[in-house]
Amino acid sequence: MTTATLRYLSRSDVAALGGDHSDLYMSAIEAGFRSHAAGDFVQPLKPYLRSPRTQHIADRIIAMPAWIGGEQPVAGLKWIGSKHDNPARRGMERASAVIVLNDPETNYPMAIMEGGLLSAMRTAAVTGVATRHLARKNFEEAAIIGCGPIAERQAQMLLEQFAGVKALRLFDLREEAAHALAARLSQRFGDLVIAVTKSAEAAVRDCPVVITCTVTDKPYLAFDWLSKGTFLANVSIMDVERDVFLKVDKVVVDDWDQSNREKKIINLLVEAGEFSRERLHAELGEIIVGSKPGRETDDEIILLNPMGMAIDDISCAKAILGRAEDRNIGTVLPLF
Repeated sequence: MTTATLRYLSRSDVAALGGDHSDLYMSAIEAGFRSHAAGDFVQPLKPYLRSPRTQHIADRIIAMPAWIGGEQPVAGLKWIGSKHDNPARRGMERASAVIVLNDPETNYPMAIMEGGLLSAMRTAAVTGVATRHLARKNFEEAAIIGCGPIAERQAQMLLEQFAGVKALRLFDLREEAAHALAARLSQRFGDLVIAVTKSAEAAVRDCPVVITCTVTDKPYLAFDWLSKGTFLANVSIMDVERDVFLKVDKVVVDDWDQSNREKKIINLLVEAGEFSRERLHAELGEIIVGSKPGRETDDEIILLNPMGMAIDDISCAKAILGRAEDRNIGTVLPLF
């Protein structure tokens, strides 16, 4: 029998391979969306494992499997847990994850890596790739609602990928969280104007790019908060009121089937007969490959509703594993 091994990568290993900077993820995410647009992938609907002892929307473990084709196919699974009270009660990040990659020749597992950093960074990279196509050119300011780890990675992505960004607006129900994030960003990125607002509305109004990063299950973001030309990335899914989907100029998702499920807002609108696949402007991959247009005028209000796809994670994990093998980073373990 051929010796079977498994390469283990810790978070520090992933970071050492460039996994703490958005460049790696931007290119990997775009490649993943090109495969999505070509239909060269398999991505079963992700199951949510929830304990009957908790009712919070952010308390779950999700299995996210995918196969991606191309010249070097790869298969894998992200197993991601979330507990809303981890930060306050335990001093831990809300989300944790591991990613398993399988050798497509044998289907044996070939790598397992810490996935929390990757997951947060790839989420930000999806926003970043979408921003290139859906935001107004040369925007200088962005608003971030919710100021936890996901928000920090979104801000990092903006500041690394969009040189024209000179100002951020931050809002969190816990004002101290917004001030803490502002301090970390100022220390890391230097000359940056950061305003901690007193309300979500104050952050959103007249801001060209808006990103939601909360754990709410109650929509609050109203259409009349949005000005002409706004790009709204609804990363946390449940923040935007239902009529926003019906009033904006374009609604874009990462994957229609993934978005139209789990009683999320799009699914509720579809069940009510108010929205449909035909009313959707595009999946993001269609815009990336040019089969559908992105932003066409400066006045368009565009809503991105990204459910998060397993192919995002597996594309990024594949890129990280390639670097690890080239540089012999990580711990190689025998399977037998």
